[in-house]
Amino acid sequence: MRIVVAGGTGFLGSALVERLQKDGQAVTVLTRHPARSHHLRWDPYGAITAWAHVLEGADAVVNLAGASINNRWTATYKRAMWNSRVQVTRSLVAAMKSVRRIPPTLVNASAIGIYGPHDDEPLTEESGAGSGFLAGLGVAWEKEALAAGPEARVVLLRNGVVLGREGGALPHIALPFRLFVGGPIGSGRQYVSWIHRDDWAALVVWALSNTTVSGPLNATAPNPVTNLEFSRTLGRVLHRPAFVPAPAFVVRAVIGEMADVALTGQRVFPDKAHSLGFDFQFPTLEPALRAVYGDAGQRV
Repeated sequence: MRIVVAGGTGFLGSALVERLQKDGQAVTVLTRHPARSHHLRWDPYGAITAWAHVLEGADAVVNLAGASINNRWTATYKRAMWNSRVQVTRSLVAAMKSVRRIPPTLVNASAIGIYGPHDDEPLTEESGAGSGFLAGLGVAWEKEALAAGPEARVVLLRNGVVLGREGGALPHIALPFRLFVGGPIGSGRQYVSWIHRDDWAALVVWALSNTTVSGPLNATAPNPVTNLEFSRTLGRVLHRPAFVPAPAFVVRAVIGEMADVALTGQRVFPDKAHSLGFDFQFPTLEPALRAVYGDAGQRV
């Protein structure tokens, strides 16, 4: 297959590109900062004519572009989060439609934030969109991706908390544990829907090749845990205590509106992946965290 990956140099994209190349796939990465021969410079906010040609003859497009949510959500940064998802996806879909043969598959990143807060209610791909900034962003983001259909099969990859040592949320979560002040956040009863980065990459590869997969696809492990259980497990893996709680008012004071993500969470299940036969290498949390940190967990 010839696959074009937008946002292929980040924490998730780099893992996916490496996996695809190991599988013998031809990969072109769209990036604003090309560093390798298979990278192509693109400006997703400018004219598509400079880069749309790379989509000609592609078998699939994977769009992972989007500003990280792991920053303080000022009004300016929220606009950047919105534009880097909604506007960039609109540009990419327009480029797909501009070539003679539209790539037949688009796997477009989304997020479980689309469900909004639901306490401990089980959520699947059949669950509706919730309320709040992230839910509204998810709805708008997915709408732009779905515009690639019906010519293209569209998979909406609703990412949970992807666990990896090199990026994503885990280094931020682990920092207090490194300093011996780790523990649950808020009540600790809110759920964390997580997935190991290797399983995430394998799920994307599976979705690319499995033509029966379309629409929402929860990229989460089958065993979400409470924040309290996550904290205790992480402390055990890192050989650190996990009993210093972070009260909700302190979390809100430190990170502002982004605290809503950490203090509410969602209990999400990958029903579609399970029903269609995807096999998770890391279905439970402790083996996943031990795979991330290895034998050197106590030194992170």
